[in-house]
Amino acid sequence: MPRDNAPAEALLKEVFGFDAFRPGQGEIVDAVARGDNVLAIMPTGGGKSLCFQLPALLRDGVTVVISPLIALMRDQVRGLREAGVAAGALTSGNTAEETDAVWDRLHDGSLKLLYIAPERLANPGTQRMLAQAGVALIAVDEAHCVSQWGHDFRPDYLRIGELRRDLGVPLAAFTATADQETQGEIVQRLFDGVQPETFLRGFDRPNIHLAFSPKDSPRAQILRFAAARKGRSGIVYCGTRNKTESIASALRQEGHSACHYHGGMDADDRRHVEERFATEDGLIVVATVAFGMGVDKPDIRWVAHADLPKSIEAYYQEIGRAGRDGAPAETMTLYGPEDIRLRRAQIDEGNAPPERRDADHGRLNALLGLAEALGCRRQQLLRYFGETSEPCGNCDLCDKPPSLFDGTEAVRKALSAALRTGESFGMGHLVDILIGNETDKVRQRGHDKLPTFGVGRELKRGQWQAVFRQMMGFDLVRPDADRHGALVMTDAAVPILKGEEQITLRRDMIDRATDRRPQVKTLVSDEDEPLLSALKAKRRSLAETASLPAYMIFPDRTLIEMAEKRPESLDAMARINGVGAKKLERYGTEFLSVITGAREEVHPTRMKLAARGAGDVYDALMQAQAGLARGVDGTEKPLSCSASLLAKVAQMRSDRPDELERLLGERRYERFGHAFLDVLASAD
Repeated sequence: MPRDNAPAEALLKEVFGFDAFRPGQGEIVDAVARGDNVLAIMPTGGGKSLCFQLPALLRDGVTVVISPLIALMRDQVRGLREAGVAAGALTSGNTAEETDAVWDRLHDGSLKLLYIAPERLANPGTQRMLAQAGVALIAVDEAHCVSQWGHDFRPDYLRIGELRRDLGVPLAAFTATADQETQGEIVQRLFDGVQPETFLRGFDRPNIHLAFSPKDSPRAQILRFAAARKGRSGIVYCGTRNKTESIASALRQEGHSACHYHGGMDADDRRHVEERFATEDGLIVVATVAFGMGVDKPDIRWVAHADLPKSIEAYYQEIGRAGRDGAPAETMTLYGPEDIRLRRAQIDEGNAPPERRDADHGRLNALLGLAEALGCRRQQLLRYFGETSEPCGNCDLCDKPPSLFDGTEAVRKALSAALRTGESFGMGHLVDILIGNETDKVRQRGHDKLPTFGVGRELKRGQWQAVFRQMMGFDLVRPDADRHGALVMTDAAVPILKGEEQITLRRDMIDRATDRRPQVKTLVSDEDEPLLSALKAKRRSLAETASLPAYMIFPDRTLIEMAEKRPESLDAMARINGVGAKKLERYGTEFLSVITGAREEVHPTRMKLAARGAGDVYDALMQAQAGLARGVDGTEKPLSCSASLLAKVAQMRSDRPDELERLLGERRYERFGHAFLDVLASAD
C-alpha cells in the first residue's frame, strides 16, 4: 500500500530532484501506486521510468522491472543508487560480487527495485525466486516488445502475463510506440484481454525537426548533415553492419569523433561504445537498430537514417532518442528505391501468414506516405497514431512546401492498367503497358491490345515509378502477399477510379525521377524479385523444418534461375542448375507450387486439363474471369472462382444456363455466368 508518511510530491523532490511532475506523470504515478493495472503510452523523453520508479518507493515490497537491454538497466540502477534508492539488476553482465549483493538485499528485504531481462523468465528458478522475494508490482518497460509482429519483438516478453498471474500482483506496462493493433496485443498478452487503466499521453515531440530526403550520394549527404552539426552528439542509423563501419570511418576522416556499433561486435566492444556515448560529449555513434533502445542520454542533438526504417513505429522510436532534454534536435531520413525493394523483400521472405504480410505492406505504405507527404510531416506522423495537430512549422515541408499538382488522371490510368490486367502484375509490367513498351511479356499476354496500352507516354518510366510510389504512400495499392508482388487496389482507390474523388501528388518527386538504373545491383529484375522472395521464404521454411542451413536446400543461384525461367512442370524444373534427381523428388513440387501459384495460366489444374483437351477453354474462362473480377465497371468487391471450379466449368459438355448456375452458385453465376456461357458456346 502507499506510504502516507511519504507523499509522492515529497519523494519527487527529495529523491529525483524535480519540483513538479511533467504533464500526465502525476496521474500515472497515482494509478500505479494504488495498485491498478496500467498501460501508459508516453512519448520518448516524457519521463516513463519515473512513473514506475516513484510508485516503487510508495509501495511495500520489491518492484520487478522487466527491461530489454542490459545497458539501460545498468544505467537506471546506477542513477537510482546515486539518488539513494536500493536498486539492483540481475543480468548476464554482472560480476559475481554484484549478483551476491543483489541476492543479499533481496533476502533482507531492503531492495526496492529489481531489474531483470525478459530472457531470465525462461529460467524455471526465476519465478520461484520472485515468489519468495515479496514482489509487490511488475513494471514492463518497452512493452511494445510483446507484439509478435512489432518492430522490436522479444519472445520472452510473452512469459510476462504468466508471471503476473502466478504472483497475483498488479502490472504497469510502458511504451512510447504502440498503434491500435499493438495496444490490443499488449492488453491481450499482458493483461489477459482485460483492459487496464490506460493513459495515452500523446506522441508529439515538438522540439524535434523532421526531414526526409531522397538518396543522392547518400554518404555525402550524411557527411554534410554531420558537418553542419559538428561537435554535437548524434546517431546515424544504417541498414547493414558493414555500412556502420564505413560511415563511421568516413566521419572520422572528416574530423568527427565517431565510432560504430552493431550486433556482430564483441560484448565488451559494444559496452565500451555505450559507455563512451554516455560520458563523451560530441560523440557520433553509427549503428544498426541494435543500438539505442532505452538510451537515457538527454542531449543527443540529432539522429540521421542512412536507410529507410522498417515502419513508422520504428522511425518514431529511433528519432525519439534525440532531444530528450526538450531542447531543439534535428533528424534526417534518407530513402530510395533500393530501400523500398529491401523492405518489401523482408516482408515477403518472412514466414508470417498472408494477412500479416498484407498489414506489414500497409505499414510500409504509411512510412512511404510520410516520406513523400504533401504537407506538414508532423501532422502526417501524428495522424498515423490517431492524433491531430496544426502545421508544426518545424519540419522540412513547413520550411519549404513542395510543389503539387492534380494527379487524378495519372492515378486513374495506373489503376486502370492494374484493373484490366486482373490485378495480377507488379509495377514494372504495369509501367510497360502505360508507356507502350512491347516487351515479350506484354505481347504474350495480349496486353498490347488493352485500351490502357500506351496511354501514359507523357511520362517516362522513372516518373511512372514515382507515381506508383506516391500511390502506395496513399495506400491505394499494395503488393499481394499471395501473388508475389502483384499490385492490388485497396478500398481507398475505388472513389478515385469511379471519378468521385480527386488526388494531389507532389510535382517535385515526378520531376526528380529519372530512368537511371539502381546504384545497387539487384539479383533479378523488378518483376522477378517478389517471386524470388517467395522462393526464399519457402526455402527458409523447409530448412527450419529439416534443421538444415538454407543453402543445403537450394543455393541462391538456383532460386534466381527458378525465378527467371519460371519452370511450369517438374520436367522443366529438372533442367534448372542445382536441381538434381534427389532434390527434385524431395523439394520439386514444393517450389513448383510457389512458381505456378504466381502465374495462374500455368496452374497445375491447367496442365491436367491440357491432356483432356479442355486447356484452351480453361484459358478463356480465366481471361473472362479476370475482366469481371471487380464487376463490369471495375468497382465491385473482388470475386473469383477456384482453379478446381473453373476446371469443372471447362469440362462441361453443355452450355445450359441452369446447369452452370447449379455449378457456380448464385453469386458467381450473377457475376460470371453470361461470359462463361459465351466461352462454352464458342468451344462447341
